[in-house]
Amino acid sequence: MDLEPHRDDRGFFARAFDAAEFERRGLNGAVAQVSLSYNARRGTLRGMHFAAPEGETKLVRAVRGALHDVIVDVRPDSPTRGRHVAVELSAENRRALYVPEGFAHGFQTLADDTEVMYQIGQYFSPGSQRGHRFDDPAFGIEWPLPVSTIADRDRAWPPFGDPAAA
Repeated sequence: MDLEPHRDDRGFFARAFDAAEFERRGLNGAVAQVSLSYNARRGTLRGMHFAAPEGETKLVRAVRGALHDVIVDVRPDSPTRGRHVAVELSAENRRALYVPEGFAHGFQTLADDTEVMYQIGQYFSPGSQRGHRFDDPAFGIEWPLPVSTIADRDRAWPPFGDPAAA
């Protein structure tokens, strides 16, 4: 999602979210909570996370720094199951990425002190958190940097297709 800034001598003003526009495009525009992720070091990797069985939508935007953001289709009966999309989100390009239900999400920071804002469509439910390995060959994700920091939990997620991840 790209902003459409209205510029003048002061700078610009842009709508960053519009629930009605999401609805017109067939997307879930509900926002239950907004979260912020601060990442001190370039190369930090978070992911690949998803919620099951109920699913979860997110709108992700870098508000400081930059990140390589990735979503992977993990829906069981999807013709695009296992495929991923990667985009660069940065405070400079002001882009956002919509993460639909049934997609795993992860990112790697491209700059120190990167902050990521999430608009999340469902309330957090600790028991629903699932994930897959960030380096699973089934996804073929090419992370742009060596991993400098990663949580033990993210390193230990099961591979794609493992029933423990469903």
